[in-house]
Amino acid sequence: MRYVRLGSTGLKVSRICLGMMSYGTSTWREWVLGQEQAEPIVRRAVEAGINFFDTADMYSLGASEEVTGRLLSALFPKRDDYVLATKVFNPMGPGPNERGLSRKHIMASIDASLRRLGTDHVDLYQIHRFDPETPVEETMEALHDIVRAGKARYVGASSMYAWQFAKMQYTADLKGWTRFVSMQNHYNLVYREEEREMIPFCLDQGVGLIPWSPLARGLLAGTRGRGGEKRTVRANNDEFGDTLYTDDDFAVVDAVVEVAHERGVKPAQVALAWLLSRPGVAAPIVGATKLQHLEDALGALDLELTDEEIKRLEAPYRPHPIRGHS
Repeated sequence: MRYVRLGSTGLKVSRICLGMMSYGTSTWREWVLGQEQAEPIVRRAVEAGINFFDTADMYSLGASEEVTGRLLSALFPKRDDYVLATKVFNPMGPGPNERGLSRKHIMASIDASLRRLGTDHVDLYQIHRFDPETPVEETMEALHDIVRAGKARYVGASSMYAWQFAKMQYTADLKGWTRFVSMQNHYNLVYREEEREMIPFCLDQGVGLIPWSPLARGLLAGTRGRGGEKRTVRANNDEFGDTLYTDDDFAVVDAVVEVAHERGVKPAQVALAWLLSRPGVAAPIVGATKLQHLEDALGALDLELTDEEIKRLEAPYRPHPIRGHS
C-alpha cells in the first residue's frame, strides 16, 4: 500500500479509502451488508494496508457508524492506526433542526456520531453538502470549535459549487478559523465537470481530493447497461444514481472496456487507475459489497496507464449538467 498526504496537511492516508456506506443495515438499502457480512471485507482492507475509512451519520441512519466503529476497533490495535472520517448535513430525524449546518445541528451531530463510532474523536469531520439556509460564518465557527474541542482533527467538505467552497474557505481565513483540508467531490471518467473550477481551486489551495462514486455508481464496472439495464441489487435500488448518468455516457464506458481488454484487467481497474493518476486526487472512496470489489480496487494501484491510453479514455467525454450537489 502507498500512502500520501491529504492535501497540504501532514496526515497520511492510503491511496484507497474504503467507503463504509455499504455496511449498516439492509432495512435502509437492500444492498447494505450487516456487520457479520462486512467483517471479511473490512479485514481484507486492513490486511492490505488501507488505513482510511469514510462514513456519514445518514448512512443506515446511524447504523453505518456503529458498524464502522465496532469493526475498526476490533481490527486495529490502537485508535491512531487508522484515519476515520464521517459527515454531517442530511436529515437524521423529522424535526426542522435535525438537518443542515446550523450550530445546533452540527454540535448535536458530532456528539451523536462519536457515541455511535465509540471514539472520542474523528480524524476528518466533513459537511456532506452546502447549506444555503445557514450563514457561512455560523457553520465555519461551529466546525472550528469542534476542532478546538478535540472532537475532530481536521474538517472537510463535499459536493458544492466552487464559489460556495471558496466563500467558506475565505470566511475561515478572515476569522482565523479552521480551514477545510479536503473535498469529497463527484468525479470519475464519465463525470468530469469538477475539472472546470473546483479541482483547479483545490489544487491552488492545497486541498486534497477524495472523490466519491469513482466507478460512476457501477457504470464503469459493468453493473449498468444501455437503455436503463441494471445488473445488480444495488443498481436496482439506487434512485440517486439513476439521476447522475445517461446512455450518452456509454461511449466512455466502451473506451474503458476496450483498454481493459487490451491490458487483460477489469474495467473497474482501468477507471480507478485513471482517477488515481489525476492531479490532486489523494484517495478515491471505494465501496465494496464483495471481496472481489476490494481486490479490483487494490489491483488498480499497480496499473499505470500510458499517455495514449489516457487520451483514448478521455476523448469520448461530453459536457454534463451539474449533478451530485443535492
